Amino acid sequence: MSLAVFKRSAEASKQSTKTLSCDCGDNVPAAFARAARPRKPLIARVDWRGAVLPIAAIAIWWAISEAHVVKSGLLVSPAQVLATASQQIVSGALFKALSASLAREASGFVIGTLGGLLLGSALGFSRLATRMIGPSFDTFKQISLFAWIPLISVWFGLGDAAKVVFLSLAALLPVAAHTCDGIHAVPRAYIEVARAFRYSRWQLIRAVILPAALPSIFTGLYLALIYSWLATLGAEYLLVAGSGIGNTLIDGSEQFRMDLVLFGVVVVGVTGWALNALARAVERAMFARRSEAAAR
Repeated sequence: MSLAVFKRSAEASKQSTKTLSCDCGDNVPAAFARAARPRKPLIARVDWRGAVLPIAAIAIWWAISEAHVVKSGLLVSPAQVLATASQQIVSGALFKALSASLAREASGFVIGTLGGLLLGSALGFSRLATRMIGPSFDTFKQISLFAWIPLISVWFGLGDAAKVVFLSLAALLPVAAHTCDGIHAVPRAYIEVARAFRYSRWQLIRAVILPAALPSIFTGLYLALIYSWLATLGAEYLLVAGSGIGNTLIDGSEQFRMDLVLFGVVVVGVTGWALNALARAVERAMFARRSEAAAR
């Protein structure tokens, strides 16, 4: 039985014309509506207005560098950054650094996500866990992530193990918090309808609670992906051992090569944008399938 059936049953049981609102399950209609419309060609779906600001920024940057308003050592021209990018790509340095950073991020994301799902589920389903762990977890969330680096560096050193532990913490917190919130936000009426159908506890979790909490859980996963990427750069910058994009930025700074620094910044931004686009694409595909399943 799909979540849509529980929604209709809950509405009928209350004998009201008002629509039951599920904070986590009903946040999806916009995605459903987009999936229902005829698909346009890719080039027509892109909002090119978002490119106006970057193009204008590059034009201003180019004009300032050509006019020598700022010392060349402090602000290099876009042409120099392009030349550095070409050199980094041809030599394989970009691939080596980026693959090292993404490998660390993937490891930390997976470990942190699994831990966050387990912790969030425990806090969401168990009152005992909420009472025993909840206050400590709320306190733990208030501690700045970077405050753990001195302790992590002492316990795990400065290598990849320390970086992965740091990234796991970055991913764990949003996943745990949003999983717990999503479970708690499931309307009581849905659970009462499931009990009227004599659902077992496992059936209740699988057919009602998890589908209703899924949008909130996915929000936590999305934030974990972004936070772990941002934390990757912080970990590489503060725990300097090994290769990575963060180390590329350090090398450029120490050698006073602003072309290498700006190249690293561009790579960080483009990679973050790509991860964001990937997460949004997965979200649209997932909710489109849910829409099709609910319509059957």
